Amino acid sequence: QVQLVESGGGLVQAGGSLRLSCAASGRSFSNYAMGWFRQAPGKEREFVARITWSGGSTYYADSVKGRFTISGDNAKNTVYLRMNSLKPEDTAVYYCVLDSRGLGTNDYWGQGTQVTVSS
Repeated sequence: QVQLVESGGGLVQAGGSLRLSCAASGRSFSNYAMGWFRQAPGKEREFVARITWSGGSTYYADSVKGRFTISGDNAKNTVYLRMNSLKPEDTAVYYCVLDSRGLGTNDYWGQGTQVTVSS
């Protein structure tokens, strides 16, 4: 089993920044990619960003492109999400995900961390 633990959420004013962290742990698992999803109140969960360790490719939702940056350390099974120029519409629970099969899937999920952006 793989556990993902997020940290770094909190309350910030619009225009501010936050950095989320996620660390994966467990026994004998593969890690092909990690990423972030979010879910705002009353809305469906949506993709935010993803990083694939082979080649270091990154992908972003259009809504965060240019403001958020995903990075990480494959050897440490850790991923980060730097969020700049935050907007009230970025308010959501942010979830970390891990692809352990290399199929572009989100096989493991963290418990989520709350990000609240005040106007």
